[in-house]
Amino acid sequence: MSNQDSLREVADGRAFDLGTAVDAAALRDDVSYRDTVRTEFNALTPENALKMGPLRPSLNTYDFTDADALVNFARANDMTVRGHTLVWHNQTPEWFQPWDYTDDQLRRFLREHVQTVVGRYRRSVGTWDVVNEAVADDGTMRETVWYDAMGEQYLDRAFEWANEVNPDADLYYNDYGADAVNEKSDAVYDLVERLLDRGVPLDGVGLQLHALGEWPDPDSVAENVRRFQALGLDVQVTEMDVAFPAGEEPDDALERQAEFYGDVLDACLDTGVDTLVTWGVDDARSWIRSFRDFSERYTGDPLLFDERNRPKPAYRAVREALST
Repeated sequence: MSNQDSLREVADGRAFDLGTAVDAAALRDDVSYRDTVRTEFNALTPENALKMGPLRPSLNTYDFTDADALVNFARANDMTVRGHTLVWHNQTPEWFQPWDYTDDQLRRFLREHVQTVVGRYRRSVGTWDVVNEAVADDGTMRETVWYDAMGEQYLDRAFEWANEVNPDADLYYNDYGADAVNEKSDAVYDLVERLLDRGVPLDGVGLQLHALGEWPDPDSVAENVRRFQALGLDVQVTEMDVAFPAGEEPDDALERQAEFYGDVLDACLDTGVDTLVTWGVDDARSWIRSFRDFSERYTGDPLLFDERNRPKPAYRAVREALST
């Protein structure tokens, strides 16, 4: 490895997908941001553009402008695309009021949405987070509009609908807080086992790995990965960032952050995980800074690049892990 090698060059040499969540407006407006995305990453996740809210300005209208721009950018730069996300309880359209619909109407609404979006990107998006965060923090099934209308079967149907339109796509269940072996990951394990027992076309599990405040033990992350793999599922790290509690960051915060990134990537490589996605490109646009509840609780510098798109120690730690 040369000191001049980009992350992308090292990841390509390792046949590893190193991705990042990308904001469409920043990609259009910021040349430095755009150059960092194409130079340093070989995989792209639309940060918000493929979520239901941004896609559906009105009941009978889809706006694919931002999503198309991101997918086209990825194709032009030989990057893979992870579709995020088809079914989630958050970021539904502002006009969408579930009490206006019967349960059967909600089922038809969701099916039409899943199949329209997957169908549009059938040739350009090969991996989808089909259902996002269906398990609550206490391990119970999260009570959402979709769960209330269809019960746990809404997951079955969502995966089946996506598979009907693109049987070649890899279909994932994605969640946070289930990165290591713990109560929530036990519940996620039980959920995906039930899905598999029912013959649902589930290919993998996405572990978000938002390390905020309490960081999971990388050895426990590896143990968790292996048990999902033992079910015949692929595992990917889909939304990683690393922050300290606000006001409690140590003097060597950047070095400790870098060490954790490197340790997690080592755990990925040791277990055969071939994809890691950071949730954002640079600290200036981290989602943590956009949500007051999180910005007041955690440090806003969780990514591989600082506010001016300069590589941080975490960047070098990731590059070193991929090169060994």
